[in-house]
Amino acid sequence: MSEIAFVRPHGAELLLRLSEPRRFIQVVSGSRQVGKSTMVDQVVPNAGIPFRIASADLPTLQGSDWIEIQWEAGRSLARSTGPTGAVLVLDEVQKIPRWSDAVKRLWDEDTRLGLQLRVILLGSAPLLVYRGLADSLAGRFETLRLPHWSFTEMREAFDWNLEQYLFFGAYPGSAPLSGHFDRWLRYICDSLIETTISRDVLLLTRVDKPALLRRLFELGCAYSGQILSYTKMIGQLQDAGNTTTLAHYLDLLAGAGMVTGLQKYTLQPVRSRSSIPKLQVFNNALMTAMAGKTLDEARADREYWGRLVESAIGAHLVNAAAAGACQVFYWRERNREVDFVVRAGSKLALIEVKSGKPRNALPGMAAFVAAHGPVRKVLVGGDGVPVEEFLTRPPGSWL
Repeated sequence: MSEIAFVRPHGAELLLRLSEPRRFIQVVSGSRQVGKSTMVDQVVPNAGIPFRIASADLPTLQGSDWIEIQWEAGRSLARSTGPTGAVLVLDEVQKIPRWSDAVKRLWDEDTRLGLQLRVILLGSAPLLVYRGLADSLAGRFETLRLPHWSFTEMREAFDWNLEQYLFFGAYPGSAPLSGHFDRWLRYICDSLIETTISRDVLLLTRVDKPALLRRLFELGCAYSGQILSYTKMIGQLQDAGNTTTLAHYLDLLAGAGMVTGLQKYTLQPVRSRSSIPKLQVFNNALMTAMAGKTLDEARADREYWGRLVESAIGAHLVNAAAAGACQVFYWRERNREVDFVVRAGSKLALIEVKSGKPRNALPGMAAFVAAHGPVRKVLVGGDGVPVEEFLTRPPGSWL
């Protein structure tokens, strides 16, 4: 099976929204190569409504007049089809300066006129997309957040087993290259990592030290699944940058769906925000590409393979968090540690991963319960829940 033949489950939700009367702008956001454009290309023609799709992902930045030109074409299509209206899809919209102001004006004009033009906006830099939504489009949009592909999706689309998912990660475009490691590696490094950093972060956001941001990304991949203080990061990066700069750059990388810094769980949000982060990639492909190990080399290195297992569990959780399903933390007090703390509303679950890699701290579930009260406890691997089973279930099912 191929990526083109496989429609992500989110497609059904988008199709349902298109079947309803025009109410909100539909915003589909997610990192590069998670299948936003492919999903829309598959879903929109099945909505039974005339449509127009345009992309701003061109070598040179477009101006807001580009949005107006595409919008007018969509309006013309909507007028010619009567009460059913039409659908206008604008891809990579975050590349247009002040895009949200233009969209707000045009959407409000259509609302006053009663024109049935449904609008879908796609963006591969979620942080920048949400900034634009918050600035101008409050009350006018619904979001559909597409995380990186899950193990279940990679298995259904490409017949992957657990070992392939742990090592090659979850970029559907790279799946056909997994049998040719050198080509797979070049694809991940050139088409995904470099493109995301240069076009979704550096080109669209002010970064005073781009070399530092790149090295921070590499560090995040090398230490995925590990707690690392900003002071230690500065020492590793050999840069005079301060902790505030590193925290900001880590936020940018998280906003691009690459690397995040999990915060320590605490009942006081301010203390949580200022805690030492636990680095975590959103996709294991980033970790293995930066390491440069082949599958055989990774499999032979027991400690490294254990880190891949824990990183895959973490990626499964942070992608659910990015889609709004939960929040993810870690917990550590003195020499006691809990790998992941998952929260959804008032519900908590402790996730401990038994991966075979050496630990720098003792398991801390009992200590957490003593400090915070009884919660759901889940052991993954070893004599606990099999890794494959954990990765096939949504994190919320463990709460």
